[in-house]
Amino acid sequence: MIQIRGWLKPFSWLYGLAVDVRNTLFDMGVLPSVSYDIPIICVGNITVGGTGKTPHVEYLIRLLSSNYRVAVLSRGYRRRTKGYLLSTPASTMEEIGDEPWQIKQKFPDVYVAVDANRRRGIERLMSDEATRDVEVILLDDAFQHRYVKPGHNILLVDYSRFITDDVLLPAGRLRERVSSTQRASTIIVTKCPQHISAMGFRIMLTSLHLKPYQRIFFSSFAYGTMYQLWGSGMFEPDMLRKDNTHVLLLTGIGNPRQMEQDIRRFVQYISPLVFPDHHYYTEQDAEAINQALHDLPKPHIVITTEKDAARLMHIKGFSQEVIQSTYVLPIEVRIMRDEKEKLDKMINDYVRENKRNGIVAP
Repeated sequence: MIQIRGWLKPFSWLYGLAVDVRNTLFDMGVLPSVSYDIPIICVGNITVGGTGKTPHVEYLIRLLSSNYRVAVLSRGYRRRTKGYLLSTPASTMEEIGDEPWQIKQKFPDVYVAVDANRRRGIERLMSDEATRDVEVILLDDAFQHRYVKPGHNILLVDYSRFITDDVLLPAGRLRERVSSTQRASTIIVTKCPQHISAMGFRIMLTSLHLKPYQRIFFSSFAYGTMYQLWGSGMFEPDMLRKDNTHVLLLTGIGNPRQMEQDIRRFVQYISPLVFPDHHYYTEQDAEAINQALHDLPKPHIVITTEKDAARLMHIKGFSQEVIQSTYVLPIEVRIMRDEKEKLDKMINDYVRENKRNGIVAP
């Protein structure tokens, strides 16, 4: 059930008024929204908290990178640098942010750049000698950055906190009104359970009031082979069933609830240890993690996310027990209802028809 803080609703009204004025200024052209002669795909949301943006960006990278030179442009949330920065294999998480660092580590041949000013970032990617051969740009978390007009807007909606049941900040978690979904070309309902009835799909579809130009898809998470954060060990998640392993689920992500529910398919005993999204871990946190694992019955392990791994791996103070027992659980997106080919074709068609050396669609 979605928690609404009713006493904050007057502030939500004021917040909504400010958002409406801003969007109206963009719609009227008073504030400029610039388009570019290169395929630009935005992946974003209208809520605060995790909707699975990074796994979906990675899905697009896997889809496109074999045929096109792909660049990912992010603001680099909570990085400790300013301005435009093109990442290299030597870039640190502190320089570019945890999510861009994760993407660069997994896809070293993809350009990964950070800049809070997305227009400047796009123009640098297109003009700088090092990146001027870029053929498609993926904007990470830029649905509200209306100074850029993407050619294709993908809006992610969390199944477990459906936007039609939510309200604006600060009473709820909406950044914009539900009506702003009309700016999206494609809507993907993310983190869906493995089994949803046909009626459940129809209810979500109806509640969004899609326009004729919009398409909707549903995605779930699939979990890959776990690997040791500070070692070379690997094993499949379903092996945890065999010996009643106790799991310390260590997360600092926007919405860890879905991951916890999914892991409960593999293990009976889970103890969540939750930190804020994008949390920078400290040696004091390491001591708390050491104690939390020590208090669990054996056999026990720590499971964490790829996003957290970027912030954990260089922290000092972990016990040998934690170092030997911490595993990373990789996540990939699966498109449901046998519609993966339909989504892939739509994305590929958009990129092919809007290539810089091809016909630019109006």
